[in-house]
Amino acid sequence: MRSITEIVEQFKQNWTEELHPQGIEQACRDCGMTWLQSLLNPVVTIQIFLLQVLNGNTACTNMPHLAKIAFTAAGYCKARMRIKLEVLQLLLRRCVGSLHEQTLDDGCWLGHRVFMVDGSSFSMSDEPELQVHFGQPGGQKQGCGFPVAHWLAMMHLGTGMITRMLASSLRTGDMTHMAELHPELSKGDVLLADRAFCSFAHLCLLAQRGVQAVIRIHHATIVDFTPGRPHAIPNRGKGDKRTGLPRSRWLRRIGVDDQIVAWLKNPKSQPKWMSSEQFKALPDEIIVRELRYDVHQKGFRVKRITLVTTLLDNEVYSLPAIADLFRRRWEIETNFRHIKTTMKMDVLKCKTVDGVLRELHVFALIYNLVRQVMMQAAARQQLDVLQISFIDALRWLASAIPGEELRNLVVLPCRPSRHEPRVRKRRPKKYKLMNERRFKLKQRLASQ
Repeated sequence: MRSITEIVEQFKQNWTEELHPQGIEQACRDCGMTWLQSLLNPVVTIQIFLLQVLNGNTACTNMPHLAKIAFTAAGYCKARMRIKLEVLQLLLRRCVGSLHEQTLDDGCWLGHRVFMVDGSSFSMSDEPELQVHFGQPGGQKQGCGFPVAHWLAMMHLGTGMITRMLASSLRTGDMTHMAELHPELSKGDVLLADRAFCSFAHLCLLAQRGVQAVIRIHHATIVDFTPGRPHAIPNRGKGDKRTGLPRSRWLRRIGVDDQIVAWLKNPKSQPKWMSSEQFKALPDEIIVRELRYDVHQKGFRVKRITLVTTLLDNEVYSLPAIADLFRRRWEIETNFRHIKTTMKMDVLKCKTVDGVLRELHVFALIYNLVRQVMMQAAARQQLDVLQISFIDALRWLASAIPGEELRNLVVLPCRPSRHEPRVRKRRPKKYKLMNERRFKLKQRLASQ
């Protein structure tokens, strides 16, 4: 049997010890699991689960062939259902905890560890329990669509590894559970995010933890770089929007499109994800830096970007340096593509809420293993980790025999200005879309 034990033994890093049988068994016992000695005990079941996802989330009926163990698909599914979700969550936390000590200091930007955060989604089987918990996109009749979950993930910029994630119902805003990810950040870290995470309250929470931020300003926020300009005073007048003035107080000019301002607290703008007590405890203002730059690269959809950051020292953090850093934010979108398309996580197969969440955490564990392979290959081949092929690292991890040295992986060409149209060339087959429940369609067929 080529077990996950043999797979993690390919690594010299201590964090993979959490996926050895001893580490898995300890996590199970720490979560209060007890079991009798059997073929599919929790340790073996989790190892087979990891092996299954590593091989493209293949069918349960295929796992006896891959694991070289005689068991039935039904028995394996029941064994997976007995695994507590807390066990897989604990394994991910412990693996990430070891990463904090060893790996996450790699790839720092101007002495700061940088983390990216963004929201995505994934689909699953059309089961009543999943429909109730996660919901489905609007515009679809009941019974004619599939449940979709909102997925919030935080990744380390230097390694691309997932450090924390949360899954919730589809109609959950990106900021709703963002505060639950803040404990993963330490003083001096930099958070890189898109405009969905831009708000006065969020910047204050990050500042309280000593975390710096580089976030794209929300499109509804008025930004004016005129020196000494007037500003709207919160909670005065008939409406905050009637003047059309920015709500930030101008303090100092750094450049033509670079300034220091004070964002003012608006008592009427309490976020839905924050309690009244938390909002009242926030300061009345926060000093930030607003900057804007043009994108001249042909083929890029966005031509002008406006950012807000708490990195105020323009001598250390110049506008071009911050612009280059924010350009790398797109890497989290590429990483989502790796895990959802390359690893086939876009549609999960479990049919219960806990099963879906277990499956999600196993994907995160395997994804981090693949990123570890890429880091080792990059160090061995003296390249940047972004130049190592993700799919080649995944294939090597799934096929390497015990004791095999890591070979040179496929090197991607350096194409920072590459642009492609966001279209599909391959046409789907021209079947009609399902717009009625299946039993009605079957009744109609039977009556013909």
